[in-house]
Amino acid sequence: MTGILLLIPIALGLGLLGLFAFFWSLKSGQFEDLDGAGLRILIDEEEEGPQP
Repeated sequence: MTGILLLIPIALGLGLLGLFAFFWSLKSGQFEDLDGAGLRILIDEEEEGPQP
């Protein structure tokens, strides 16, 4: 019984921490360009080597 009294507040705290992190990531724009990272890998940019 004492284990449950300890684990319930810890679980609620971790849930609220995760919810806070999710809303922070929304506010900071982490989910603005979902397709950009997937398409950037397909772009073939030629790297210039050292010029003699």
